[in-house]
Amino acid sequence: MARRRFHPSLGRALLSSLVPAMLVGLMACATPAHAQSYPTRPVKLIVPYPPGGATDVIGRVLAQQLTSALGQPVVVENRAGAAGNVGAAAVAKEKPDGQTLLMGALTSHSISSVLYGPKALFNMKTDFEPIAIVGRVPLVITVGPSVKSANLAEFIALAKSRPGALSYASSGAGSPQHLAAELFQRQAGVKLLHVPYKGSSPALNDLLGGQVDVIFDTLSATQAFIQGGKLRALAVTTAQRVPSLPAVPTASEAGLSDFEVSSTFGILAPAGTSQPIVDKLSGAIKSALAQQEVKDMLIAQGATPSFSTPEQTRVAVQSEVARWEKVITASQIKLD
Repeated sequence: MARRRFHPSLGRALLSSLVPAMLVGLMACATPAHAQSYPTRPVKLIVPYPPGGATDVIGRVLAQQLTSALGQPVVVENRAGAAGNVGAAAVAKEKPDGQTLLMGALTSHSISSVLYGPKALFNMKTDFEPIAIVGRVPLVITVGPSVKSANLAEFIALAKSRPGALSYASSGAGSPQHLAAELFQRQAGVKLLHVPYKGSSPALNDLLGGQVDVIFDTLSATQAFIQGGKLRALAVTTAQRVPSLPAVPTASEAGLSDFEVSSTFGILAPAGTSQPIVDKLSGAIKSALAQQEVKDMLIAQGATPSFSTPEQTRVAVQSEVARWEKVITASQIKLD
């Protein structure tokens, strides 16, 4: 029986077809292995604001939980500046290896990415890989002693009767508080005078003193004054009432339908971070937020714990950017 000869060209053809298949197989095996070994060193969680604020406290609570879940230290690093833009831009430029994450105030960053434009140095829709939304802080429509309106409907009627005479304080031009007030004016059909401050504390001090009439500020900033009887809450800007102010109606209940505004907090990674790493981080955050101790610590900061998947977070960020882009354009808001 004649022996069949193996032609060299056939061998080369067979080898050329097998090598790509082998590489694909090796890559498929390597990806889960990489996710399983991640992280191999400490992870940085960048908080783009000074220590002590809601973003910082929420970040430190989550960092502690993620340290246990990931088996590596998750270290909070405060990188404040330019209304949160410095820290956010720094994370956007990091390698997409999951080793540097952003503990972001997603509403503020979405506003900044529109308002600052190229000067923001990041694009919320393209420069980040969403991991999870972790909580929302409601805003409260709060009046000082100079305003005698007993409820939101009376305040709106008063503002309509005196266009531009009533003033509202904000924690700065371009802040979520500023944009919420602009949205309120459009939906309520009123005109208020904007008085910007460098933060919530001086704004609230002048509200207490009667120098300004109303503020649209976070629950964490205002609830102590409201509960102490020094300021009066007319409405919360959420779909449901908040547990710490059960007697305060929602804006919809008070007569202003569809006025829902909150400051959203979440964790983002640089764009291009692999899906297995995103999924591992998302799962760890979901487990952390399921713990009552973690929920209680977030609630103490005025935040409502709220977990969203990476895809839900992406949709939420895109929605925030589109929403505030409309408000900024319609109100012709520009930074000085």
